[in-house]
Amino acid sequence: MKIFKRLLIVVPAILVLVIGFVVLSSYFEHRDLIAEEKELYPAPGELIDVDGGQLHIYAEGEGDDTLVFMAGLGTSSPFYDFKPLFDELAEDNRIVVIERAGYGWSDITSTDRDLDTVLAESRRALQEIGEEGPFTLISHSLAGMEAIYWAQSYPGEVERIIGLDPLIPEYYEQDEDRDNPLSPLVTFLARSGLMRQQEGVCKNMPVIEKGHLNGEEIDAACAIFMRRLMTKNMWEEYRSLDDNSQLVLNSQESEVPFHAFISGQGDELWIDTLEEYADLSFTLDAGHYIHLDETEFIAEKITDIIEGNGIDF
Repeated sequence: MKIFKRLLIVVPAILVLVIGFVVLSSYFEHRDLIAEEKELYPAPGELIDVDGGQLHIYAEGEGDDTLVFMAGLGTSSPFYDFKPLFDELAEDNRIVVIERAGYGWSDITSTDRDLDTVLAESRRALQEIGEEGPFTLISHSLAGMEAIYWAQSYPGEVERIIGLDPLIPEYYEQDEDRDNPLSPLVTFLARSGLMRQQEGVCKNMPVIEKGHLNGEEIDAACAIFMRRLMTKNMWEEYRSLDDNSQLVLNSQESEVPFHAFISGQGDELWIDTLEEYADLSFTLDAGHYIHLDETEFIAEKITDIIEGNGIDF
């Protein structure tokens, strides 16, 4: 019995030590690999100083219209996520991709994720690289909230909003089954580096899974994925949703045109609310990352909207 009791103490202690050693080894290896990957895959755009760190902003192309791309919650690499779509539009337009704090090549920061702070950072980054409005805001999912608030707060800076299956407060306030898209377990695996032990896991990124990137781009996107998966900024954005939704609802209504490409695979409330809210909408048989499923169609319709052409459904 004495031996058995000792084993009950010793065996769990050994297991804890082994697990701790594995996690710590993984964490330090992860840090070393991040340092190497930063050298291998430098930011394609500019890093702008904002409160708490640096924000990555990418710009290319020329044209009378400046299209500002804004990513949804948890999209580890907005630059690569939007690349298939902005490649279709860059020939005739100015393209700008803003990566919020905690996304892509931007720093992870401790700043609040209320819309006033997020919008101030976005506007600061644009001003620093000399981009002037009015802008066409192309917002995916969560960024729909920021785009609407931008139009409410600075209507002279926004020509129009084009939502890619965008989140709007009218839906958020009615949705009684709010699922948290962020996972504590996945967050732990990402931050400890244990996620790297799951071979090919980054290839589940929608832009890779749907075959939009070449080999070198896949390597770079995977490197970003490993260090920008479910960051603390993303978690804070999720926790701020209630307050941000109320802020948009309680702000002055915007007269800026709002257009939307809607996933027909979403729930009925999502589709109905967006169709009712938008001045013009296209409901497509596509997933939530609609711009990766219907890239050419969406690029064509965005061009029609910007040029004021008649829209053919």
